[in-house]
Amino acid sequence: MEVEWGVFSLAIVNCQGPVDDLDLEESRGIKALRTAVAVRERLGNEAMGDYYAAIGNRIFDGLQSAQVEGTITGALADAGLPQEMCAQAQADPTTWATLLAEHANLVSETRSFGVPTIGLDGRDGPVIFGPVISNPPETDADALALWEHTTWLTRYGNFSELKRDRTVDPDLALWRAQQG
Repeated sequence: MEVEWGVFSLAIVNCQGPVDDLDLEESRGIKALRTAVAVRERLGNEAMGDYYAAIGNRIFDGLQSAQVEGTITGALADAGLPQEMCAQAQADPTTWATLLAEHANLVSETRSFGVPTIGLDGRDGPVIFGPVISNPPETDADALALWEHTTWLTRYGNFSELKRDRTVDPDLALWRAQQG
């Protein structure tokens, strides 16, 4: 399986006025996404995946702010990447242009709206939002089985949607901590 990372911004989606009015220093997630673009452009998709996992751990598990440069530079360090890439990404106007272009492309081509979007077969196949699960799989084998079943069902041409109530309670300790 090959993963090709793209970027999508809720700050852009939720912008009340022209996107040119966004404060790139203060808009939530913009610095982290521009850094992700720089990582991918300079070091490749695998490095971006490592950074994405590290920034996610800091934001969602460590309860750190995506707007704080220390969170981003810490995530870069966690991923074994140069910490100066954060400052370089903010100083490079092409990272903002790339973020805007990719965001617009994802919304246009996949109807992305703020949940993880997966385009199968190099984005030539079906596009899915999900699977939505309560907790991560416990083993790599469970994760692989989930993926195989999900992609099979997604590729079945007559299938369009499946929804049920949660059967497993999610681990809400992190959510409660975030709510204060």
